[in-house]
Amino acid sequence: MFIDTHVHLNADQYEEDLEAVIQRALDANVTKMVVIGFDRKTIEKAMELTEAYPFIYAVVGWHPVDAIDCTEEDLQWIESLAKHPKVVGIGEIGLDYHWDKSPKDVQQELFRKQIHLAKKVELPIIIHNRDATADVVQILKEEGAHEVGGIMHCFSGSVETARECIDMNFMISLGGPVTFKNAKTPKQVATEIPLEHLLIETDAPYLAPHPNRGKRNEPAYVTLVAEEIAHLKNMPVEEVAEATTRNALKLFNISD
Repeated sequence: MFIDTHVHLNADQYEEDLEAVIQRALDANVTKMVVIGFDRKTIEKAMELTEAYPFIYAVVGWHPVDAIDCTEEDLQWIESLAKHPKVVGIGEIGLDYHWDKSPKDVQQELFRKQIHLAKKVELPIIIHNRDATADVVQILKEEGAHEVGGIMHCFSGSVETARECIDMNFMISLGGPVTFKNAKTPKQVATEIPLEHLLIETDAPYLAPHPNRGKRNEPAYVTLVAEEIAHLKNMPVEEVAEATTRNALKLFNISD
């Protein structure tokens, strides 16, 4: 069994064939999927999916790229949704210095507010980090994020940064990039970080793993991520599947 811990089945890219995409995931033994909502539209769709499918769960939060659009009413709405039994985390939240839609100070303020929210509702946080590692780690420390812990989503940092995040009660989640031939750092993280601290994800429809790189990603491909980690660790893929599934169920407090 596999769990895709981060997938955007609420994306427009699946409008025409969502049922087929979900069925291919189930056929590949991807037995649970966590859909991430990160603005009004995607949160609403994520909640609809949790109602329609017993094996789909939701994470709700506000993406840093769109931080400038987030209102207090939006945060109150997210807090109210956090009470739903199938909402299992707050995210994806964090910092993104690659795009310049939202100023850094606006992103940082919203990041801190959503950490506070997560601590209030006692849910783990799912971290988006792009070109902002030092500030992400500093804010997590300053805001006591270890109290709720969570996931470093699609982790691209060093082994040293991974260990720093693990010390703050965070899981390291690897996606399609670990399968890319020239991805030395993710492969090193997969090799050196113990299975008990790892999760697998697709971030579909983005970041499709090899040999589907450049195409639309989908949750069935999370098995390719697990296979690459198994290869790097020189162990059966079943062992990776079992461990990452156990880790996900525990983190999200989902009964098997």
